[in-house]
Formats: sequence, structure tokens, C-alpha cells
Amino acid sequence: MAITATMVKELREMTGAGMMDCKKALSEANGDMDKAVEILREKGLAKAAKKAGRIAAEGLVANYISEDGKVGALVEVNSETDFVAKNEEFKTFAAQVAKQAAMTKTTTIEDFKNEAWLLDSSKTVEDVLTEKISVIGENLNIRRFVKFETETGVIVSYIHGGGRIGVLVELASQNTSDKVKEAAKDIAMQIAAANPQYITKDEIPADFIEKEREILKQQALNEGKPANIVEKMIEGRLAKNLKELCLVDQQFIKDPDITVAKYLEGVSKEVGTNVTIKAFARYETGEGLEKKEENFAEEVAKQMNL
Repeated sequence: MAITATMVKELREMTGAGMMDCKKALSEANGDMDKAVEILREKGLAKAAKKAGRIAAEGLVANYISEDGKVGALVEVNSETDFVAKNEEFKTFAAQVAKQAAMTKTTTIEDFKNEAWLLDSSKTVEDVLTEKISVIGENLNIRRFVKFETETGVIVSYIHGGGRIGVLVELASQNTSDKVKEAAKDIAMQIAAANPQYITKDEIPADFIEKEREILKQQALNEGKPANIVEKMIEGRLAKNLKELCLVDQQFIKDPDITVAKYLEGVSKEVGTNVTIKAFARYETGEGLEKKEENFAEEVAKQMNL
């Protein structure tokens, strides 16, 4: 399979590895991107990449929390340029979409776009989006949304970097005091900064763990480690990698001497009831989307002689 400059660029952005290493890995993997990532990791040339991918598209993440704090929503609305993302009309529209998401009964983006607009039931969400595209003069898209509802717990949202990252957190707790809300905000900030993929290790698919184990094993062997200590080594490395993926096992950003689990234990004792993380969502603007960068692709092509 022919290896293109775009493929090299994509792999480089996903792994942080050098251009030549990316080209060699793609050639060895016959163009299979996932396999190329594995090859780079086995050779110790790539970060233990979360496959969230490239952050490229513009826009912002907006949130909405109901007055009683029992319903919360997070949405990502994309634009073509950062200039438009900072436009007040665009920001207002994104906030309205977030409120719409908090009221919706749908679960898919297609159904969401087809439902009646909250502020004018004679129009659909898609109709209003089309109007905004016409007024702003740039292609826009409502990419995704998530909604949490609780009867007894606490829902909190946190927006970082003016809408670059947004987090929605639901804590299960019989106590909904300011202390619990503060804890939820702390957890939301933790998620924004550390980007966990799961709440606990129990949520991680067994096949993912086994694949990680195999990659780490090959990595250790490629480093020339003796076979008799490789097994013990990879279990240690695996445990470390999995801790970084699991929210409750991460070092708490406000006190690195304890884990998030220990922090919540302390909060639970203080308020007299168990406080646990029920759900979370983290959106990063443009996550996994690619912005046109023809000039960069041409530059890679020249360096790779593609």
C-alpha cells in the first residue's frame, strides 16, 4: 500500500514520533494506522497514546445546568475558524444549544437536530443552525451532546480555556450540600486536566488490557530486558498505565499525595454519607477532527520524498 504524506502526518500527530519513524511504521504495517501505532509503541518511539487523536477543528464546548442542579448538559458546536468561535453571536447560539440539550428527550444527534427549537417551535434545531450559517457566513455544526439527570445526587459542569474543554460530572450522594458541590467541581477540574477514560478499572474492557499487556511485553523485549524479569516488569508498567486511565486511581491534582478515591473518602466522612462518581463526560473542541493543513502535508511530502 502506498504511504501518503497525510498518513505520515496523521500518525505523527497521534503518537508524537518522528516523521521517518512514522513512515517506516506505516510501511511495516502496510498502511494500517492502528498497527503502526502499536509498532511505534513497541519500539518505545510513541507515547502511550490515548486515541482521542488530533485536536484541530475550531468551535467551543458549552454547558447548561438547571436551576435546581438536577439536570446538566454539555455540547460541542464547531466552526471553521477560531475568529468565529469567539464571536458573541456564535457563543450565544452554543449556549442556547446547550439549554436545548438539557431539555431534550432524544439520545442521537440526528434526532436532536430534527426536534423543535426551544425558542421557536415552528423551526427545528437544524433550521436554526442553517440560519446561523447564513448569518455568520461560515460552516457550523452541532457535533455532539450529553445529558445527565439525577434525583438525589449532584451535577456540576466545568468549562476550561473559554470553551476549549468542557466537563460534566454526576456525583451520587444523599447529601447535596455546598461541600459535595465543591467536591464535584474539584472532580470536574481533575477530569479536564488529567483526561481519564474510565471511572474505575472494572470498566476497562478485558481485550484492551490484554492488548496493552502484549504491547508492553514487546516493548520490554525490544529494550533487551531478560525474559525472566519481563513478566514482572510489564505488570508493573501495566498497572501504572491503567491507573492513569482510571479517574479514581489518579493522583488528585489539588493534593498529589492522595488519589481521587481517597479524596472522596474524606469528603464522604465529612458530610456523613457516601459520595461516589456516577458518571462523567469530557469534550475537547475538535477532538478527533482534522483541520485542513495542505501546506504542512506538502512539507512532510518533501521531507519524506513521497
